[in-house]
Amino acid sequence: MSKTTVFRRPLVAALALAAALTTTQALARNDDAAFSRTVFFGDSLTDAGFFRPLLPATAQPVIGQFTTNPGLVWSQYLANYYGADRSTAWLATGSAPRVDGGDNYAVGGARVAVDVTGKLGHTPSLNAQLNEYLRRTGGRADARALYTVWGGANDLFTISQGAPVASTIADAVSAQVGMVGKLRAAGAEYILVPTIPDLGVTPGFLAQGSAAAAQGTALSQAYNSALYQGLAANGLRVIPLDTFNLLREITASPAAYGLKNVTGTACQPQITAQSLTCNPTSYVSADAPWTYAFADGVHPSSAAHAMLADYAVATLEAPRQNALLPRSAIATGRARSQMVAAQLQSRSDEAAGRFWGGLRVDARRGKNEATDDGFGGGGPELLAGYDRAQGALMYGGYLALAGQKIEYRRDRGEFKQREAGLGGYLGWRGESFWLDGQLGWSRLGFDVRRDVALGSGKRRHEGSPDGSRLHAALGAGWQLGSETFRHGPLLRLLAQRVKVDGYAESQPQLATALAFPEQQLDVMNVSAGWQAEWNLGNTQPFVSLTAEREYGDRPEHAFARMSTLATGSDYAVPAPLQDRRYANLHAGLRSQLHGVDIQGGVSLDLGHDNGSQAAVYLTAGKRF
Repeated sequence: MSKTTVFRRPLVAALALAAALTTTQALARNDDAAFSRTVFFGDSLTDAGFFRPLLPATAQPVIGQFTTNPGLVWSQYLANYYGADRSTAWLATGSAPRVDGGDNYAVGGARVAVDVTGKLGHTPSLNAQLNEYLRRTGGRADARALYTVWGGANDLFTISQGAPVASTIADAVSAQVGMVGKLRAAGAEYILVPTIPDLGVTPGFLAQGSAAAAQGTALSQAYNSALYQGLAANGLRVIPLDTFNLLREITASPAAYGLKNVTGTACQPQITAQSLTCNPTSYVSADAPWTYAFADGVHPSSAAHAMLADYAVATLEAPRQNALLPRSAIATGRARSQMVAAQLQSRSDEAAGRFWGGLRVDARRGKNEATDDGFGGGGPELLAGYDRAQGALMYGGYLALAGQKIEYRRDRGEFKQREAGLGGYLGWRGESFWLDGQLGWSRLGFDVRRDVALGSGKRRHEGSPDGSRLHAALGAGWQLGSETFRHGPLLRLLAQRVKVDGYAESQPQLATALAFPEQQLDVMNVSAGWQAEWNLGNTQPFVSLTAEREYGDRPEHAFARMSTLATGSDYAVPAPLQDRRYANLHAGLRSQLHGVDIQGGVSLDLGHDNGSQAAVYLTAGKRF
């Protein structure tokens, strides 16, 4: 067996290992959805067509929901976004409902805890809806599902019919809090609990005069306050939606959201129309579903439902977007460490000092196939350093300035990342064995812009948190071969601690504004593989292929707090998944031009799930 064959076999093995790792990673993660399903308990605001079977058969395709039919309601838009089932879980028969196959249990006219008999027969309460769901699941809730518990409006409507105010609100709130507790006990992790919208700004209450409108507002406020106080008192963390203030903001500035009318109804006859049977033949005008805020006296139009869904998605996705800030710093820290390690590898044994400088440009992107969401961008980093060599030993330090611009997909905004850092490095190179280490610190700054689409309108919230990154790295390897071709195994360890300060977004008086807590990540990246370099006289090509494994913090949740609601705690959503196993290909060229050491290279990660990371760099150094 020849020496060449002996030397090549480890390199081939490393290539096979990296390829297998990459393929396994790509196959292992095929579910990018934040939530496994979306399950709804509610009333007419959320109903996906429970009563449709009781309506005239010929008209059923264009009626059956409490909006400008055949438009969707917010729950259906939300389910669509997460790729979940948007259909009804059961259907009306006039008495006991019959089972359907969807995840939407909401029923128009439902009260929180009291079953009633309406014009179309039996109307199960929210509590009955939850009991039916748990009956079907054997009493267990899906920990990865998103649950919605939205009710109370129909309980408030009974007050206008003579029901006592205090006990009606107290009983409904107690039952709704109990539902959330029951879901939690069954294993639910993510429970969306919107406020009751401001009833006082709906056409139905406005048409009754200022006193009725004021009462509607007061009842909504009383219910919402009692609800969130009850949830907090019972230690129940939920995902809030401030639909009370959102509706007030939209009706106060309708043109900003593409609306023309917020006091009348899109369906005829005015105010008294029934949105359940509203359809294109009863519209005020052909564009009414998208220019009116309300379908009837209290129910939203298609446009308003779409805005509610936009608001829900923005609230759910914002913490996940913010979780990218420390991950971005982890990525740039890893790229810098690799660039500094390349400088150590390029250093000759000649006893001399050397000044060097370099430019690196990073590019990163990520895409969630389930929602067509993600991010993309990158930016440059400048490094300047000085080192000395004394025989087999070399040591030095550097300064770094960097900037990144990462844009969120679907026009959700962007963040800019600034870095100013310094570090030192030390290396030893023997005949075959080499060893090096690094230590560095960076000051981080972020300018975050979060855009929230609401129909045809858009809101912008901004924040500027600071942060820091501390990293330490250790590398070792063994070189085999001859003067013209050397290769061998390498191992690198990189430990990073990244902190990003908490911050509150601008315009905190708006329902869409959020605040985010401090984030800290401690991660260790282990790289193991094979490297090779060729000595072609004045030029030395080099290449390495490594399997990468990340250890350390992998947050399960991302957090935020709604600025306009006193919820008592941050809410949590699933943190975005991060690849922990992938491969890295690093290749480049070293040369000398007029006494100046030149090095250029490219680094490419392989096997990232629905994403990529790459860097290209060029350095120049002069020995003295």
